[in-house]
Amino acid sequence: MSTSEKYKLVIIGAGPGGYRAAFMAADLGLDVTLIDPELNPGGVCLYRGCIPTKALLHLARIKADAEHAGDLGIHFDKVRVNTEEVGKWKTGVVKKLTGGLGQLVKARKINYVRGKATFLDSETIQIETNEGDKKERTFENAIVATGANPIELPGIDMSNPKIMHSAQSLELKDIPNKMLVVGGGYIGLEMAAIYKSLGTEITVVELTDDLMPGMDKDLVHEFKKVNKNTFKEILPETKLKTLREKGEAIEADFEDAKKKKFSKTYDKVLVSVGQNPNTQNIGLENTSVETDQKGFIKVNAQMQSTQKNIYAIGDVAGPPLLAHKASYEGKVAAEVIAEKKSANDAKAIPAVIYTEPEIAVCGLSEKEAKEKGISYKVVKFPWPASGRAIAMNEKSGFTKLLVNPDNERILGAGIVGRNAGDMIAEIALAIEMAATAEDVALTIHPHPTLSETIMEAAEMFYGHPAHTFIKK
Repeated sequence: MSTSEKYKLVIIGAGPGGYRAAFMAADLGLDVTLIDPELNPGGVCLYRGCIPTKALLHLARIKADAEHAGDLGIHFDKVRVNTEEVGKWKTGVVKKLTGGLGQLVKARKINYVRGKATFLDSETIQIETNEGDKKERTFENAIVATGANPIELPGIDMSNPKIMHSAQSLELKDIPNKMLVVGGGYIGLEMAAIYKSLGTEITVVELTDDLMPGMDKDLVHEFKKVNKNTFKEILPETKLKTLREKGEAIEADFEDAKKKKFSKTYDKVLVSVGQNPNTQNIGLENTSVETDQKGFIKVNAQMQSTQKNIYAIGDVAGPPLLAHKASYEGKVAAEVIAEKKSANDAKAIPAVIYTEPEIAVCGLSEKEAKEKGISYKVVKFPWPASGRAIAMNEKSGFTKLLVNPDNERILGAGIVGRNAGDMIAEIALAIEMAATAEDVALTIHPHPTLSETIMEAAEMFYGHPAHTFIKK
């Protein structure tokens, strides 16, 4: 096998981090090789994660709006869902976006190789193409952007078609009457919302004491209040012991916090208990790259691993496992390799849970502020006081800010309500720029919009919001 061709920069994995690094590096004048098995860039996010999930959640929202339109004087016949047509539409969304990325690869003259790569040493990779051909190539710099994969529970047979992980559940085959969602995190809850909209009865089992472990309790409480009739059952502090087939169903054995054991049957089970980094079977042991106890690659602020010419970005570089965090890190790594001054110095990485209602957070939570010994004041503007929210028939939700009372800087935020994810970037910018609550309060926001709730929350810090009253 020839190793005569030496890559200036090879990027392994073409998800949001990998393709962003490739595009940035190419724009900075570097010769780039991007390796991934898929026809076009996109990774799990575009093919089997972020995008198809949000496409289906959009349809779920349309269906819910139609069912509640009678409150506004608009009446429909019963809403019907054709899952085959829905699947085709979802596939079309994915093809359009991934195809667009493929065109951008060609426009930037990036060498795109369909296959998988393994490190043979710190300067050599072996590429196995989708056709089965193997070739060795040396490289000057490499970026590992191989993402993560779902954690599998011990003793659970994931080959059983009635037991799914998140990617399989997106296929919408054989919509079940009753489904168990194992794990009350964001992926499980988003898929629960999709299946609920299709008529499935949902039970969620969560090992910790509440849904969305680590999330601000105020936001979780509001979510549960809105969704009190969404779930058949929520089983907190409960462990799934085993799953087994029972006729046409799946029987689940549980054990709760009081050691009480019980069993229930479901038509299907979705296992969504987190992600493991894809750092196995890529030859890292043949390099000086170090990983932590969970398998994440150790990196510095320049995204360099302990092998200085090998970088890591995205899910393999540690939490939070978010596509936009991967993209940011890809840009940093590309700039460093191009000998630009750059570092990962993000102060506020926003996160969004695309349930109904949406939940968006960034910066410090109350728990984190307490742990760090940072003084804070909470201000919370209720959406029922927002003209735009009421006009949209939104009856719940709020915008919450954490403000440092000593210097008035915004420390963190949480928003629960429709389109919360589209609003959180304003607060992320405020935190990155060390803005004060006064900066936000004095910024004129358009009326009537949901974004005004951020301004009014900031005004509440000073005691003079327009659309709610604070007793003196």
